[in-house]
Amino acid sequence: MSKPATANKHAGAPPAMSVRAAALWAMISQYTSFALQFVASVVLARWYITPEQLGQFSIAFAAVSLIAFLQDFGVTRYVNGERELTPEKLQTAFTLSVAFAWGIALLAILAAWPIAQFYGDPGMLPIALIIAGSYVLVPLAIVPQATCQRRMDYRSNTMIEVGSAIANAATALTLAIMGHGALALAWGAFAQQAARLVVSQWRAGGMLPWPLRLRDAKPILAIGGANTVQVTCSSLSARAPELVIGRMIDSAAVGLFARASGLALQLRLLISGAVTGVFYPAFRRVRDNGEPLGPPYLRVMAAYTGVTWPAMAGIAVLAEPLIRMLYGERWLAAAPLLTWIALSQIFYVALPLYADLPLLLGKLKPLMRRMILDTVLSVILIALTAPFGLEWVAISRVIHGALWVIIYAPLLRGMLDLRWRELGSIAGRSGLATLAAVAPLLISYAVWDGPAQIGFTQACSMVGVGIALWLAALRFLAHPLHDEIADLAGGLLTQVRRSRKPALR
Repeated sequence: MSKPATANKHAGAPPAMSVRAAALWAMISQYTSFALQFVASVVLARWYITPEQLGQFSIAFAAVSLIAFLQDFGVTRYVNGERELTPEKLQTAFTLSVAFAWGIALLAILAAWPIAQFYGDPGMLPIALIIAGSYVLVPLAIVPQATCQRRMDYRSNTMIEVGSAIANAATALTLAIMGHGALALAWGAFAQQAARLVVSQWRAGGMLPWPLRLRDAKPILAIGGANTVQVTCSSLSARAPELVIGRMIDSAAVGLFARASGLALQLRLLISGAVTGVFYPAFRRVRDNGEPLGPPYLRVMAAYTGVTWPAMAGIAVLAEPLIRMLYGERWLAAAPLLTWIALSQIFYVALPLYADLPLLLGKLKPLMRRMILDTVLSVILIALTAPFGLEWVAISRVIHGALWVIIYAPLLRGMLDLRWRELGSIAGRSGLATLAAVAPLLISYAVWDGPAQIGFTQACSMVGVGIALWLAALRFLAHPLHDEIADLAGGLLTQVRRSRKPALR
């Protein structure tokens, strides 16, 4: 195999960096990508994209994604989780990835016309076709990027993510300024996948799925089956609001909901999503060394909830001023939706790696049963609440989040040999720290200006006081995150002192 030689070398290479360094690069990737996407979304929403146009794109994207999200087929998890990834196994994974993904891409393209017909919007057809066409490019980037993640080369992963974000933002902004509306967003999605393909192939040294190889495909197919169930369930749960609202209400309502949910999800990923991809190969190492996964999982849970819960609660409290400041008055109806959706995210980050660890430990059947139940409940709640309006759909996300925790917590507790007291202790301390963080804002609404009148000075000062109280609460409660922050601050201080020594001499 001539061309995949580089990939084979990478597959067996030792890890390029430590978990801490990989996490740092992942954070750089996440924050840079977020900044690009966030700035682009604000500019587009304030001046170039209406709620109706965003809703039209969101419906098409959600409908196509229900099919296209199956493309990975668990190959990324297989490459990252396989104990001994030989060149032959990697080539089989690449062959299966491309064959399956191109079949899914073809189905997505064929589905474009029925999607437009179902929603009675002929203008949705070209949007859906462009989005579906972008998925033709995806499979040639899946394995190259996965090999970078396996060897924990998050420097390359950062280049891939940032490069694709730049392509998306630049394309969407340019075409929106030229007056192409929802089509600008669709071409931005296409440009993102094209850039991901080019950069991932460059960083992996050039990898092609030939000669084709299908021997020893059984373990990949097993993971692929479980991954298909997971992605289908996750996609249905995530995309059902847009699809149901678009059918039962209208495109403008979808645009408002997509703006609120998109902002909440972006900010959540900014805070806690940066290092998610790092933990999977890191936990694989712990598993392969025969060490218990419970103690490191509690530390990860503490970090996720200790940081994300206060941030999401703060966004919920500041929803109205945030929407007004970022997107303008025409998007103000999204503010109450943002409050509820931000609160729902508190539940969804309570159990990090809820799907990754069962796959890593071979607990596929109990995971799939819970995913199916989780998805059915999500769709039922949306269908029941949609007739009562957008805010009730947003409230249903909070109810679903609480049920989500009830569904997955017993699986993780038993699988990792944890006690309810240990999980409850982390959650309780994170909850108290969250209350300390948002208390100044809530008190200021009562004694100063409320959400509709709050000014920049009041908001910033109360956020600052909230951060100080949050840090004090972490220390007072002996929250595990406090030690992590102290270690990080000490490391940065040491680096600063070292960098100053030559100058002092």
